[in-house]
Amino acid sequence: MRKFGLLIDWRLFLPAVILVILGLTTLTTLSSSLFKSQLITFAASVVAYLIFSQVTLDSFRGFYFPLYLLSLFLLIVVFLFGFESHGAARWIVILGVSLQFSELLKPFLLVSLSAYLSSVSNSSFRSFASILLFLLPALFLIYKQPDLGNAIIYAFTAISTMVLFGFPFLWFGVTLCALLAISPLFWGILHDYQRQRILTFLHPTSDPLGTSYNAIQAVIAVGSGMFFGKGLGQATQSGLRFLPERHTDFMFATFTESFGFFGGMLVFICFGLLCYRIYTIFSRTDDAFSKIFSAGALILLLMHFFFNVGMNIGVVPVVGVTLPFLSYGGNSLLSFFILLGMLTSISHSLKGKRVLEIR
Repeated sequence: MRKFGLLIDWRLFLPAVILVILGLTTLTTLSSSLFKSQLITFAASVVAYLIFSQVTLDSFRGFYFPLYLLSLFLLIVVFLFGFESHGAARWIVILGVSLQFSELLKPFLLVSLSAYLSSVSNSSFRSFASILLFLLPALFLIYKQPDLGNAIIYAFTAISTMVLFGFPFLWFGVTLCALLAISPLFWGILHDYQRQRILTFLHPTSDPLGTSYNAIQAVIAVGSGMFFGKGLGQATQSGLRFLPERHTDFMFATFTESFGFFGGMLVFICFGLLCYRIYTIFSRTDDAFSKIFSAGALILLLMHFFFNVGMNIGVVPVVGVTLPFLSYGGNSLLSFFILLGMLTSISHSLKGKRVLEIR
């Protein structure tokens, strides 16, 4: 822990805050209770950002394994004491607050992965297998909630980070081929609604009033916004509730219906600036642990953006993931601001290093 002082990396913080403000503005037309809830969570998230910006990332390295075990324990607790919503047991109520550990634990699981990867001395197949075994328990527990969307994002983030840091892509290809060989078994263990989502993606007009309904309504909402949007409070798809999950999974469609193509471009620009700043932090740090963490954070954010926007415009299956900072959801918002706080800590360390080198 550093001596306390206000540490803000504005190139990280400002694009995220703009996205939150855009989301809050949209929520005012949907529900006053959702707006108030998100505003309170935003305030708590900023406090969390400031706290984690004070903690040097390296201080997590020494106890990454206990941190990982604690994460697994919390994911198991959800099965024992969590409540079910929309067919999934992902939430647990503590002191009146609903917590979704598959969201909240993202920065801490990334810390564990980064520390474990940085401790591996080579990129042998044995190391590759050990990392996969390290990751599988968390992926399995998240998938079984069931939370297929987050499980996919965790897996993509881990695999992409491993490839980036020297593990041959061929090994992942061989592993993928093996998984494809047993895919009929995998198809059988998917929940019925998960199979329907995949079939809906392949045949989007097969059941327009049933399993295809969400995806079709999202595409209609995005397209009907045209260039300038229908205006705040004038949207029909989201305003008249034709669009399900309009404030969470399909918040991008809700936003672009109101603010159009130019509003969507503003979201793209904010995410682009945020990702570019994370990339500069990644490129400037020499410490293996911090470098892997920065790369993982960038990939995690890109995966969320790709899958969420993709399912809103109909190019990927509906997998149930939110758009960071824009979508309603306290767990996601808090998780990503903690992640930004950790990145700010790395950024501040780089500034200190440059001052030391000048002296």
